[in-house]
Amino acid sequence: MQTIRGKTDASDAPDGAERTRPGSGRDLGFVLAGAATAVGGIGALLALIESDSPLRGPFTLFFLLAAPAVAIAAALDGLDPLGRAIVALAGAIVVDMLVAQGLLALHLWSVRGGIAVVTVLSALTLLLVLVRRSSGRTARRQGL
Repeated sequence: MQTIRGKTDASDAPDGAERTRPGSGRDLGFVLAGAATAVGGIGALLALIESDSPLRGPFTLFFLLAAPAVAIAAALDGLDPLGRAIVALAGAIVVDMLVAQGLLALHLWSVRGGIAVVTVLSALTLLLVLVRRSSGRTARRQGL
């Protein structure tokens, strides 16, 4: 028979080796995702209020790449992580270029308008992904 042990601490580890908490790598991912969200949000805010901060440019660029990239990556379930990251980054660049081209063609270009359109497109993409996933789960629960 196999025995399942409960919690262990560093004193139970052989030769005083430290044990790592299960899932601690996942915690780091959540922290990095939160930091990226904060940097992107600050970048969008600095651009919208037209701040003269030296962080405005890099943070806004990060937002313009990260927001559509996250939305596209959420929609790409079947790819491996590296492929998903590459396709999402390329898609984010395409979205940014199409938004800029569209606003220029309509003679509506402004920094605030570009940020707003990229934000709306990214949010709609994420919303559609969430709706698709939740409707798929509901259909599976009903046995369809």
